[in-house]
Amino acid sequence: MRILFATWDGGGTVPAEMGVIRQLLAAGHEVTVIGDITLETSVLHAGAYFRPWVRAPQRLSADVEGDLLKDWEVVHNPVKLFHRVLDRLVTGPAALFAEDVRTAVHSKGCDVVLVDSAILGALVGAQSLGLPHAVVHVGIYARPTPGTPPFGLGLAPGRGPLGRLRDQVVPRVMGRVWNYGLPALNSARAAYGLPELTGVWEQWDLADRVLILSSPAFDFPVRLPRNTTYVGPVLDDPQWVGAPIDLPPGDAPLVTVGLSSALTKGADHLRDNLIEALLLTDLRAVVTTGPMLEPVESGTDRIQVLAAAPHAQLFPRSVAVVTHGGHGTVTKALAAGRRATVMPLGRDQGDNAARVVSAGAGLRLSVKASPERIAENLQRLVTDPHIAAAAERLGSRMRAEALSGALLDEVNALAHAHS
Repeated sequence: MRILFATWDGGGTVPAEMGVIRQLLAAGHEVTVIGDITLETSVLHAGAYFRPWVRAPQRLSADVEGDLLKDWEVVHNPVKLFHRVLDRLVTGPAALFAEDVRTAVHSKGCDVVLVDSAILGALVGAQSLGLPHAVVHVGIYARPTPGTPPFGLGLAPGRGPLGRLRDQVVPRVMGRVWNYGLPALNSARAAYGLPELTGVWEQWDLADRVLILSSPAFDFPVRLPRNTTYVGPVLDDPQWVGAPIDLPPGDAPLVTVGLSSALTKGADHLRDNLIEALLLTDLRAVVTTGPMLEPVESGTDRIQVLAAAPHAQLFPRSVAVVTHGGHGTVTKALAAGRRATVMPLGRDQGDNAARVVSAGAGLRLSVKASPERIAENLQRLVTDPHIAAAAERLGSRMRAEALSGALLDEVNALAHAHS
């Protein structure tokens, strides 16, 4: 089967999507990726064909200035943040993404189109051609859904009458906020004779399938549309993490710290506080800062600070993980049966933290916590047997979901979706 995968350089979503591509190739499919030029090396390393966006906006370089969203500039203003993401990616350039997808299909030919969940214009392009197509969403279920805590606020399910009322009302309000992008989306649809939508999220409803690359055991319960299903987490490391490393010497418990692969406001301060906190303990640690943050010297050989190292090597050897809370790091830690402390910096990280705490598989700590407070948290994390047991129970379920083959089953079924 010939598959076109339309995506963008979304930072933490990239390793999981490259993992999807590797699974598709291993199953004998031919995969062409259309995406940001910064993804070319990772795509070719995975073994797929690559073509860049031509009309659509994209990340042109890996440095700070190359970032498409620069969402850290408006992270403390939710309305401006929504508008920026919509204007620059989700709906604003919908017509450009749609035309690039149509051109790619006409040039290469394909049987099925897979589209990253954030680029609705690419879905318009696939729909306009009448091709079987699916949304690929990396992360917890993000669509505003009454009865479920609103995405982006880091909340657990509401308790009591007021909490349940919040979970009914706020998602409806957030759905209307998303509809700021509806005119641009409908304009793109009109160019191909497609009917107007009444809500931005209806574009997902028109896909044959919406595949959630996360774990229902990890996510909060939610009523899913009929075309939507969880297919389990994809646990691949990024291509740029490099070879296995030598672990810090000694036999003290090992903790892995995993920070963001994207530029995140406050990450440098968090890095420094975490290192200082680790120095207050007897733990060994490997701190991975990510490619956008410089490593610094810890002053001791029991604490290594590196830009990157394979989490697939480190997590099984660690007693616990400390992280900003990106979905990839959190799910890989839990799937390894490792408890986690989550210190959210933004995006979906507070939501992931809420799920870790709700499962009893870890702790949540403010990013503003002092080194002394972090050290106390670490001591509890590595010694509490109840947290350890909960993490292993959840990890067992997540490993089974990751190995279930549901992703390939869903993609294979797409070939017959319109027959």
